[in-house]
Amino acid sequence: MAATKPYDEDLRAIGQALEARNISVFELKRLADRYVIEGTPQETSSLRTKVRQWYLQLRSGSIAESLTFRLADVEKLSQAGRAKRSRPRHLPDFYSVSNTLRTVGAYLDAKGVELVELHKRPISITLSYRDKEGHQQGEDRTVSSFYNLFLELYGKRGQQKTLTVKHPNSQPSALTS
Repeated sequence: MAATKPYDEDLRAIGQALEARNISVFELKRLADRYVIEGTPQETSSLRTKVRQWYLQLRSGSIAESLTFRLADVEKLSQAGRAKRSRPRHLPDFYSVSNTLRTVGAYLDAKGVELVELHKRPISITLSYRDKEGHQQGEDRTVSSFYNLFLELYGKRGQQKTLTVKHPNSQPSALTS
């Protein structure tokens, strides 16, 4: 049913890879052994990004990027990201792609569901997931609706914690990590 590894770790690592490509609006699909992402890099003044966008448009007629991460790739991304992280007492930026995705992953973990798709837009996220009974469900939420969970995650980092996930249309769930 759910990934062998918590979604918060997988989604954070994928978020870091998307940040490196300047992608913040995307569609993510979770398949049996991989994640597939379609997204378009944001406009930037970076020469490197402009060259990459020009090359993608020349090659495929579009600047949209399609990325596939096998589970082993995600583990490598996670290890690389862990090595780069520092400042453990510093509250990171919730609105960064990696932190938003980590928080959404913790939410999915707490609900005990299997991710099917995630659509990230500038101010909203649409989740599609399968519950324990195998029924597919969906939620359309603002990014900011996950902020309190983010604060709870970071406020209790480094210690045993139980998180209660509340959403108007669902039963509260608990996450212990």
